[in-house]
Amino acid sequence: MSTTVKNPFQHIVEPLDPDEPNQQFYNLSKLGDPRYDRLPFSIRVLLESAVRNCDEFLVKSSDVERILNWKETQTQTVEVPFRPARVILQDFTGVPAVVDFAAMRDAVMKLGGDPEKINPVCPADLVIDHSIQVDFNRKSDSLQKNQDLEFDRNRERFQFLKWGSKAFRNMRIIPPGSGIVHQVNLEYLARVVFNHEGFFYPDSLVGTDSHTTMIDGLGVLGWGVGGIEAEAVMLGQPISMVLPEVVGYKLSGTPDKFITSTDIVLTVTKHLRQVGVVGKFVEFFGPGVAQLSIADRATIANMCPEYGATAAFFPVDNVSIQYLEQTGREAEKLTYITKYLKAVSMFRDYNDVSQDPDFTQVFELDLSSVVPCCSGPKRPQDRIAVSEMKTDFETCLGAKTGFKGFQVSPEHHTTSVPFQFNGKEFTLSHGSVVIAAITSCTNTSNPSVMLGAGLLAKKAIECGLSVKPYIKTSLSPGSGVVTYYLKESGVMEYLSKLGFEVVGYGCMTCIGNSGPLPEPVVEAITQGDLVAAGILSGNRNFEGRVHPNTRANYLASPPLVIAYAIAGTVRIDFEKEPIAINSEGREIFLRDIWPTREEIQAVERTFVIPSMFKEVYEKIEKVNERWNSLVAPSDKLYTWDTNSTYIKSPPFFDGLTMELHPPKSIQDAYVLLNLGDSVTTDHISPAGNIARSSSAARYLTSRGLTPRDYNSYGSRRGNDAVMARGTFANIRLFNKFLNKQAPQTIHLPTGDTLDVFDAAERYQQSGVPLLVLAGKEYGSGSSRDWAAKGPFLLGIKAVIAESYERIHRSNLVGMGVIPLEYLPGDTADSLGLTGRERYTVIIPEQLTPRMIVDVKLDTGKTFQVRMRFDTDVELAYFHHGGILNYMIRKMSEN
Repeated sequence: MSTTVKNPFQHIVEPLDPDEPNQQFYNLSKLGDPRYDRLPFSIRVLLESAVRNCDEFLVKSSDVERILNWKETQTQTVEVPFRPARVILQDFTGVPAVVDFAAMRDAVMKLGGDPEKINPVCPADLVIDHSIQVDFNRKSDSLQKNQDLEFDRNRERFQFLKWGSKAFRNMRIIPPGSGIVHQVNLEYLARVVFNHEGFFYPDSLVGTDSHTTMIDGLGVLGWGVGGIEAEAVMLGQPISMVLPEVVGYKLSGTPDKFITSTDIVLTVTKHLRQVGVVGKFVEFFGPGVAQLSIADRATIANMCPEYGATAAFFPVDNVSIQYLEQTGREAEKLTYITKYLKAVSMFRDYNDVSQDPDFTQVFELDLSSVVPCCSGPKRPQDRIAVSEMKTDFETCLGAKTGFKGFQVSPEHHTTSVPFQFNGKEFTLSHGSVVIAAITSCTNTSNPSVMLGAGLLAKKAIECGLSVKPYIKTSLSPGSGVVTYYLKESGVMEYLSKLGFEVVGYGCMTCIGNSGPLPEPVVEAITQGDLVAAGILSGNRNFEGRVHPNTRANYLASPPLVIAYAIAGTVRIDFEKEPIAINSEGREIFLRDIWPTREEIQAVERTFVIPSMFKEVYEKIEKVNERWNSLVAPSDKLYTWDTNSTYIKSPPFFDGLTMELHPPKSIQDAYVLLNLGDSVTTDHISPAGNIARSSSAARYLTSRGLTPRDYNSYGSRRGNDAVMARGTFANIRLFNKFLNKQAPQTIHLPTGDTLDVFDAAERYQQSGVPLLVLAGKEYGSGSSRDWAAKGPFLLGIKAVIAESYERIHRSNLVGMGVIPLEYLPGDTADSLGLTGRERYTVIIPEQLTPRMIVDVKLDTGKTFQVRMRFDTDVELAYFHHGGILNYMIRKMSEN
């Protein structure tokens, strides 16, 4: 704790235990303010942070008053600062963050400052989980082969990260092969309550991954931010946020014995997406919460970005404490966690209605109404009851191209293509499953669904069932604990027999690292123009994300992943049709092999025990021998290797000086892309494979690389030359200029159709600014700072959209790209915009948050848009040309 400035709330500091006077806390109940006990529990965390960090500079006592007055400010835009206790990163977003830090050190040095000021001031944990791919599967040595290949591909990146762990204080790297960041956070990194420098305070965090919200299930307030914003937090800046509305979500009733946590979360996702919770906190309450395990709650919190909320908070209760005990946390910590949270009225009894706080709105779900379901074929909020999967898919097949349509003509609905695989003949048709992946922290963190999958596999094998050999099956757990209990409980061997071998510990198929499909399968899909299916226990299924050859992708629980793999198609009604006919000619139905909740819980009680967690996590930082033997430099300034195609000093700070220049209007800009609704960060900055025909591939080839060495866009986020070329390089990008899906656009002055990067390069050579036109929910999906950095490097000065996803808007602000929003009722269509006009955006010298500005076209038309700089702090960042420039200038001051 800093003692340089007297905290005006010092008078409420007291010891948690009178016998230990040096172990203190800010006792919020001593504020003597009746409003405190009516605040949602999530807002109490924001309040505690403001009270503890109040220095009348970055955090003011007026901010504390604003938070206390939360209920009265619901209809207003109230800005408050928040200083999270820590930051987490994964390697796809972590590498560019460390690259930025290294480049910022260089820039501070050039401006005459102390480069070592660029250093995390709060704990930052980086888990390497995004690099491993499913190159090998179905064999017992698949795990080792995939891990070896991961290291061979990513040695340079890993070496750079190891340098970062030495060069920067407070930065811990969890090596590859350890697990998925959010599961490791849940099982190991989470403190729940910090005990630091003599003070107790709530654990809280931001992370450079949108599914950081998973930790909310344990009662730790956290959410995803852009990498750029996370870097500022690491450097000591509070997050400037609009005090959110808090939607109370009441859970009641008891789920049916055949229902999984995945069914519950997909139901919640659809419901909350429908009612609209974008930019809000959701806080769960009611007697139904007490029936959910922490793993169940974490699954629901994990998919918070899919229903659009900022956070999905489950306050700590006795079940939380039992989970901490189950996962091997020390008894001493459990004692002070409980004591502290009760002292500050942040410990919850979900059956006690007198504890229910005030909420902005309340919605309710009766858990007994939940039915088995999946989501798809292109969005996580499009829930389908399993009983309706067959008819829904067949409807989608013929429907107009869109989120629920593939526009296959009726005469082709029954198309089937025979092919040879391993010397045998098989047939593919529309709806054939070609990828079946038990993947993602969303579900692999949950012993009930993982053991459920194992028990289903056991019963399937005992009934003589199997999975066709061409289906790419995989099991990628989020931590080593999962493999431990699957083996100890005896179900791992049955999963292996069905082809679900452990292929790696990382995100894998969930983020598009699904690896190649067998060539005969790809040829059959291409020949028949088939809508092949992927089924995965992940959290996202946007077009082009899972695999280029699976146009239909469904999210499902791990047991259902296995069920559809056995069936081999999504065109099946499990209630009426057998899942398969075994070798004896007997029809086997899904209900014959589906385990009940009671069966699963009995196995879980016996085999998921504290010693497993302790054993796995005691050696987590030392278990990877190749990481241990990796040699990295120890200099404080990084020595950039100009031959590297992975790590490159970015051009963001070239020519940066201490002087500020007033903002200028954008004059006569061309539109680079004219886009529709729900353009995701996957469309803007893909993470998956680098296509051989792409601008990025041509660049890598010019550097002497062959296609097998391209790796993925995600792995090359430390190299701006690759990432700029990868911007808008998704093959599923629908550009209205072309009226089809392609990673291309029209260079308007010449009419040439070009790859997006090549068109942008032509415009830049002419000195012409660029805009993007878009519809609703621009930038939805993963937290991805390159979805803002890439457009910045292409020369895009502003985006005009109907609405923005929260994190992406923040990232655009962080890079100095202006997010402009049509006024209510206006759209590109209603204004008659074709995108072929030239646009001048009038930016006045005196800017205020959310101000309305004029846009003038070369046709003579003028319309107005709202400038989505939502706070004064965001305007300050814009004046500096972005948040990182702001930080460099600040750190360079003497």
